[in-house]
Amino acid sequence: MRLTRRNLLVSVGGAVSGLAVGASEVVDAEAQAGEARAPVAQKLKVVVCGGHPGDPEYGCGGTVARLTALGHEVVLLYLNDGAWPPTPASTRKVEAAKACEILKARPAYAGQVNGKAVIDAAHYGDFQELIAGEEPDALLTHWPIDNHPDHRCMFNLAFHAWLRLGKRFALYYYEVSNGEDTVQFAPTHYVDITATESRKRSACYAHASQAPDKFYALQELVTRMRGIESGHKQAEGYIRHVQSPDFALPMAS
Repeated sequence: MRLTRRNLLVSVGGAVSGLAVGASEVVDAEAQAGEARAPVAQKLKVVVCGGHPGDPEYGCGGTVARLTALGHEVVLLYLNDGAWPPTPASTRKVEAAKACEILKARPAYAGQVNGKAVIDAAHYGDFQELIAGEEPDALLTHWPIDNHPDHRCMFNLAFHAWLRLGKRFALYYYEVSNGEDTVQFAPTHYVDITATESRKRSACYAHASQAPDKFYALQELVTRMRGIESGHKQAEGYIRHVQSPDFALPMAS
């Protein structure tokens, strides 16, 4: 069989099991702390879209840590630089760089302004070019009805890019700070983050200007709840778009 990105995800071997099956079929933890192993034969790329620095880390940090430990490439794509008085953009970008270093991911920015999200033809086009240039195997983005307008803007831009690029990569939605931001979220897939929760925590706390004691406590309630649902100590939940290729979320159950 010819090795392609699609069948690689299904045949990576013992490193990835139970790939993207129904939520009722739960997979045990893939590895213990560290999850170190030989690099994969072919890297996959996952782009995690977030409204602000910190959103991808809080919603997907454990998953990102697992992916990069397996040798895959992850980009954390922020809609804006998070600047909000009295915290300047320079502070937020330094924090984001530190968080990405912890997760072994790469930061990227879509160039919008915090709290002033714009959705129009020009921004749709620019974002589509940005995603096309990354050539992802999977795109993770905000839930469409998150309470924060920047989150909804990022969803719209990401969804439009996915549609215009022919739905050729997978599309998953993630949750952040349930009740405060994400509401009515019922995962179709779970990723066990028990072994990587400490790295997720460190990445979230790298955003020191953003009250991590408050927000991480809320997000940990979410991951513990998703863990109870899926049979793990802690897990991150995702919803796969019904028309998405069902092959691009390693370690999902």
